[in-house]
Amino acid sequence: MDSDGLFDIPDAPELTPEGTGSLSGGSHSSAPLAVRMRPRTLDELIGQQQLLGAGSPLRRMIDDDQPMSLILWGPPGTGKTTIGSLISAHTDRRFVEVSAVSGGVKDVREAIDGAKRRLARGGRETVLFVDEVHRFSKAQQDALLPGVENRWVSLVAATTENPHFSVISPLLSRSLLLTLESLTEGDIGAMLDRALESPEGLAGGVTLTEEARAHLVRLAGGDGRRALTYLEAAAGAAQAQGSTTVDVDAAAVAVDRAAVRYDRQGDQHYDVTSAFIKSIRGSDVDAALHYLARMAEAGEDPKFIARRLMILASEDIGMADPTALPTSVAAAQAVAMIGFPEARITLAHAVIALSLAPKSNAVVRAIGAAGDDVRAGKTGAVPPALRDAHYAGAKKLGHGHDYKYAHDAPRGIAAQQYAPDDVHGAEYYTPTDHGAEAAYAERLAKIRAILRGDDR
Repeated sequence: MDSDGLFDIPDAPELTPEGTGSLSGGSHSSAPLAVRMRPRTLDELIGQQQLLGAGSPLRRMIDDDQPMSLILWGPPGTGKTTIGSLISAHTDRRFVEVSAVSGGVKDVREAIDGAKRRLARGGRETVLFVDEVHRFSKAQQDALLPGVENRWVSLVAATTENPHFSVISPLLSRSLLLTLESLTEGDIGAMLDRALESPEGLAGGVTLTEEARAHLVRLAGGDGRRALTYLEAAAGAAQAQGSTTVDVDAAAVAVDRAAVRYDRQGDQHYDVTSAFIKSIRGSDVDAALHYLARMAEAGEDPKFIARRLMILASEDIGMADPTALPTSVAAAQAVAMIGFPEARITLAHAVIALSLAPKSNAVVRAIGAAGDDVRAGKTGAVPPALRDAHYAGAKKLGHGHDYKYAHDAPRGIAAQQYAPDDVHGAEYYTPTDHGAEAAYAERLAKIRAILRGDDR
């Protein structure tokens, strides 16, 4: 006779989640500040407002107790585990947690089998929270499928990796994907302020100077857990010195990170950015890396840095190294996909390549000279041979007459007038002899000779 469930203890209210993951056993008095400050309700959640609207999946799952499976994807410290704790505290369902770091297929199957037995007896539904689900292998993720498919459990899986690559397609297609965003500086500041005053936090025992607050906000880099960890360390350092005020020096010592004086809206921003660009232009790779590190440590937007590198690639390198622009564009794309802290390596890659590349501003001078002529009114008529000849009546107007097709010419260069009369013969592009541009200079001289008809 099947004895499944025969000796199970009947359902009873649970004070803490079952399992051994990050939500278990975090209610003691010496728990980290980041754990003590976890919101108790969705309304206390800081950030992620795009997920909290009326009728949203989170509202329906927590407030309305509706069964569904969710995959929470976002950077560290953005609230994935917090959402798991809210589900644990506010749903009328059994909550079981499995960590992909310490658990395995056995734990998953036990959780699902237990949920199935309880449902068969008319017991409560089960929420299965899987932290770091991307660490599960394909076979381990397969073990989740029966429970999700048959809704024996409502799966809530958290991941910092792109689930389209790290989660198997069958599991992804059976779950709602919710994307969490990095917290803004305003979000981090509000989180620090709440922790300073909350009875569960520091309960007003210390104060934080504005400069120290700005330092911690920058160091957090959009990670709420990191911000609270740094605040706790800084408060402890101040109290150990007999002070109830956390200033920027105490904060810097506590987290072993120097306070970089860098106002993203002020002089430091513009001065460091200027020095950064001028160092790359001057080919001083070491100085350029120094300024890059200062910007990264101060929390500068990596996308801003990447944009500056793309501009520099055309402005200061140009045709001297035609690979500079693709390199900087690739760096910008990588930065958009991965963000800090890893993006600093990608940016350093681009900075080194651009610093060591041969330099030329010939492209800037060329488009500038052409623009000067246009602004001066030198915008004569397009030569008849080059005009559009694809519409009825164009030939009668002489459009396209005597046009020479370049591919029919012996060297792929057809000698004819291309520019309007006003600027015919003007030479805007003057290559340097730096890097690859030296070869372009030699080729350009030959091309211009052919176009003028005096090639020998």
